[in-house]
Amino acid sequence: MPPFVITVARIGFIVLLWIFVFTVVGVIRRDLFAGARSSRLVAAPRGVGAVLGNNKPAKVKRGRAAHQLVVTAGQLAGTRITLGEAQITIGRAEDSTLVITDDYASARHARLVPRSGQWFVEDLGSTNGTYLDRAKVTGPTPVPLGVPIRIGRTSLELRP
Repeated sequence: MPPFVITVARIGFIVLLWIFVFTVVGVIRRDLFAGARSSRLVAAPRGVGAVLGNNKPAKVKRGRAAHQLVVTAGQLAGTRITLGEAQITIGRAEDSTLVITDDYASARHARLVPRSGQWFVEDLGSTNGTYLDRAKVTGPTPVPLGVPIRIGRTSLELRP
C-alpha cells in the first residue's frame, strides 16, 4: 500500500477516536449534571398543599395516619411494610428496608422519613429519580395517603 493511503487511514482513525472520546465525555457529563439542572428548573413541591403534576393540591386526610407502606405495582406488588418510627430506605442495596430488583432503581434510591406524624419522601441522588404522583421529588416532600410514589417500575403508597 502506498504510504499516502496509510497516513490518511491513520489520521482518519485518530479523528474518529477523538470524536468517540468527546461523545462519551459529553454523555457522562450530561448524566452527572442532569440532577443539578433539573432541580434548578423545576421547584420541589413543598408543604401539605403541595401542587403535584396534575395542578391539584395534594389532599391530606386529617385524623388518619399512615400505618403501612404497600407496593402496588412492580415485582413486589402486594408487599406490605408496617410503619413505625424508623425511616424506610428503598433501593437495590441489600441493606435497604425495601429491596427493589428494578433495573431503574439505584442502590440507595429513596427514603421515607417520619416527622411530626407525617411521612416525607426524599430522593437520595438516584439516577432515574423518584416521583410523587407525577412530580419529580427533589427534596423532602410530604406524602399524602394513597398518593403513589414511583421508583422505576415500582409504585408504593402509604395506607392507614
